[in-house]
Amino acid sequence: MITTVTMNPALDKTVSIEGFAIGAVNRIFSSRVDAGGKGINVSKVICQFGGKSRAAGFLAGQAGRFIKEYLDQQGIENRFHFISGETRTNLKVVDTSGKTNTDINEPGPELSTAALAGLKEDLLNSMGANDILVLSGSVPANVEKTVYREWIEAARQKGIKTLLDADGELLRYGLEAGPYLVKPNIHELENLLGCRLLTTEEVLAAADKLRDSYKIENVVVSLGSEGALFVGQQVLLAEGIKVQVKSTVGAGDAMVGALAFALDQGYSFERAAILAVAAGTAAVTMDGTQASDLGLIRSYAEQVKWKEIKREK
Repeated sequence: MITTVTMNPALDKTVSIEGFAIGAVNRIFSSRVDAGGKGINVSKVICQFGGKSRAAGFLAGQAGRFIKEYLDQQGIENRFHFISGETRTNLKVVDTSGKTNTDINEPGPELSTAALAGLKEDLLNSMGANDILVLSGSVPANVEKTVYREWIEAARQKGIKTLLDADGELLRYGLEAGPYLVKPNIHELENLLGCRLLTTEEVLAAADKLRDSYKIENVVVSLGSEGALFVGQQVLLAEGIKVQVKSTVGAGDAMVGALAFALDQGYSFERAAILAVAAGTAAVTMDGTQASDLGLIRSYAEQVKWKEIKREK
């Protein structure tokens, strides 16, 4: 069982503009709306792989009903708790000529302590040893930044493997609980450590520091168009694949989805790395945050080039 948790889901509205300009009237030439939120995006990818996951979290209002209907239609099991208010809408502005992606994200409805405790109890009571819990994305403004740490600690007591994909304080506190796998991108890792990481050797040293300091099994650092570094008992560096980028939103989620699916299926470290890079690559070729076709992911998997890096003794 893979369970993805999205505490602050969203309707992702993606608009395309030719020559986006601040302080001026901009004309949209295409737009789409997707059910979004990082955990939901992870569940979409797992579904494309033919795997099963349970998407959970909090929904509210008309936007929340739209998201639930989408998940039901896609056959993705879901266990969302409905709260008062309205699920947020995030605006993604894609400038096709300037090759930029601008995110304008709403904060989302507040969560009560009772609501958080209720979801945590509901999910963890239904999970057991070797199940997988994916914690990713932001949380509403009134939720303590230690929330992922608390969930990871509770999950570990039941033998549940946790995958963490977060930024800032959520990442910093979450690491303290020692998740099974953490997937920062290079900028999140640099912000966490307060320094630039300019070489592969520096990124590897930073990843090993996280593993040693927080007893984390695996650290995956996405490097954008340059690929990704996978650090566990082995170290693999996968090159990026040159593609025409339509939207970078959801690329990291696609990687996490592939990693969770690979872990659930018992795939080798190498195969997991290849699928993660292929899924992330396919994601950036899609409009909005829709899940890419499995055939496309497989075609990119055949193109992934990687090498093993031996640690210095």
